[in-house]
Amino acid sequence: MNRPILSLLIALVVCVGSQAVPAAEAAPAPQAARAHNPLIWADVPDIAIIRVGKTYYMSSTTMHMSPGLPIMKSTDLVNWRMASYAYETLADNDAMRLDNGKDAYAAGSWAPSLRYHDGVFYASTFSYTSGRTHIYTTRDPERGPWKETSFEPVLHDHSLFFDDDGRVYMVYGGGRITLVELKPDLSGIKPGGVNKVLIENVNTIFGTDLGGLNGEGTHLSKINGRYYFFNIASPGSRWAPTVIVHRADRIDGPYEGRIVLDDRGIAQGGLIDTPDGKWYAYLFKGNGAVGRIPYLVPVTWRDGWPVFGKDGKVPMTLDIAAGAQGVSGASGIVASDEFNREPGDPALPLAWQWNHNPRPNDWSLTKRPGHLSLVTSRVVASLPEATNTLTQRTFGPASSATTSLDVSGMKDGDVAGLTVFQKLYGFVGVKMTDGVRSLVMVSADSDKPEEIASIPLKAKTVHLKVDSEFEPAPELARFSYSLDGKTWTPIGRPSRLTYSYPKHFMGYRYGLFFYSTKTAGGRVDFDYYRVVGM
Repeated sequence: MNRPILSLLIALVVCVGSQAVPAAEAAPAPQAARAHNPLIWADVPDIAIIRVGKTYYMSSTTMHMSPGLPIMKSTDLVNWRMASYAYETLADNDAMRLDNGKDAYAAGSWAPSLRYHDGVFYASTFSYTSGRTHIYTTRDPERGPWKETSFEPVLHDHSLFFDDDGRVYMVYGGGRITLVELKPDLSGIKPGGVNKVLIENVNTIFGTDLGGLNGEGTHLSKINGRYYFFNIASPGSRWAPTVIVHRADRIDGPYEGRIVLDDRGIAQGGLIDTPDGKWYAYLFKGNGAVGRIPYLVPVTWRDGWPVFGKDGKVPMTLDIAAGAQGVSGASGIVASDEFNREPGDPALPLAWQWNHNPRPNDWSLTKRPGHLSLVTSRVVASLPEATNTLTQRTFGPASSATTSLDVSGMKDGDVAGLTVFQKLYGFVGVKMTDGVRSLVMVSADSDKPEEIASIPLKAKTVHLKVDSEFEPAPELARFSYSLDGKTWTPIGRPSRLTYSYPKHFMGYRYGLFFYSTKTAGGRVDFDYYRVVGM
């Protein structure tokens, strides 16, 4: 099977290409060192990018994960590293705590907006889980602190915008795009301020072919005195996402629009320029089970309109030096973790996110140094209800995650292990029933969890492995175990990986988990987490 090789070790997943260039073709960087789409072969959707001097900052949707609203940093638009999160927890309610049968799967926070104004960074988002629009501010996006302001109502898929005259706005909506003016302190919508529908229905750009995805995901820019906003939308006949742009000489219109990209469903985003005057669009593409992955598209200008790509297509090779293929450790979008901590180290590398709000008393890196210890404080029926599942992104075209698990502290009815997690999840782990421990492989790819294999386990420590294949089809996860960490034995069968919408609505995540189905209070210790490209 011929696959591109991703060299990321324990690192940021950046997919760069290398092809030969004819000697006569002039290029700023040699072809072998030019960057390649997709930029990141992992779930980094709904991206917003700003440039501050020579440095770029990017945020993305992570929905029900905590911490959330990630902030990433780059000097070349290609190689990104984690810088921080704008919030630790979005809200403290039943849905975010996985309490009382509620959850925030496919909810949480969506589609952030990033701005830099008068020395302050602004990261904003909205949430139907909290019922509010949230704005976070800091002068230092790497060290913080981030300060939160929030207000009602929810402004869907908004774009925060500071105009040259000092007034501040949000443009938002789905189908109908509306401009509202905010109070100067951003604490809410300004009474008596601008509140105007800019476009009654973005999809009228398709003529009579209405339906499909309503125009949303607004990104607003002011370029050479004109206002431009971009939306993702699709015609009713084929549901193929496209990029729509509207422009006007005044922020409140009137606006005229056109389709600027219709290629392979690559859409939703806005424009960014480089210090030397080049322009790019930042967009994403739904790429199956791995999620929605970022693309960078060259942009030129014609008659005051942005022209995306080359001959209407998104090029796979970019006129940007590839640089390093990734960076290791805590700054990576994905990162291995031996769970060893020196004084002053952060508790967890930024690659980690909890599935919903964590329970602080139920996890520790100090109870057993060099290990992640998880305990349970309640009883649940299945993995999606489990608290303190610690996750990272999967990535393509293929990747592998391994861990070592000490199960000596498990109680009857406990289940722990390594999962590849989405609505239709699978996992390899250990289950304790009537005082007997068993290695199990479970798949929910038929929309309900099914124990595919069970093997008695006498050892107190076992190594677990998940191999994920996202290309070529079919997308599959394969599971195995080892008693010595060297020789691996397959268990069960491959589990199909299927991107589920609207439930979950994000790419598969690797996760370390522990839950109790009978009696709370058990404990397991994870010795390491290691992730590699295959």
